[in-house]
Amino acid sequence: MMKMSRKSALVAMLGLSMLSMGALAHGPSKAQHGGIVQSAGDLSFELVPQGETAALYVVDHDKPADVSKMTGKLTVLNGTSKSEAALKVATGDKLEAATKLGAGSRVVATVNTAAGQAITVRFNLK
Repeated sequence: MMKMSRKSALVAMLGLSMLSMGALAHGPSKAQHGGIVQSAGDLSFELVPQGETAALYVVDHDKPADVSKMTGKLTVLNGTSKSEAALKVATGDKLEAATKLGAGSRVVATVNTAAGQAITVRFNLK
């Protein structure tokens, strides 16, 4: 049986702790389109108001996600009024909904993945 010195054991523990810290550091990606970014699971979602529509970009581990088989809806709360709009595929990583967003809007995005997983993401526009 091999004996490990205290120094070797300390170096090994330090190395393992640094690996686990890197795994915990994964969070929301930075906004790429001027919107608000939130994360759920391994995906990041960027909500971007675009006049009469709202875009939802999806990123998977810092790479554009394939949204071709995703569906969903945006629920928008403006004060006491509530509206819903279907999310439809626009481009490779972008879903769009025919709804207008403004300052103070609270938005809940419900996205259904190709695997059938429902993901809920919340946004507050300032």
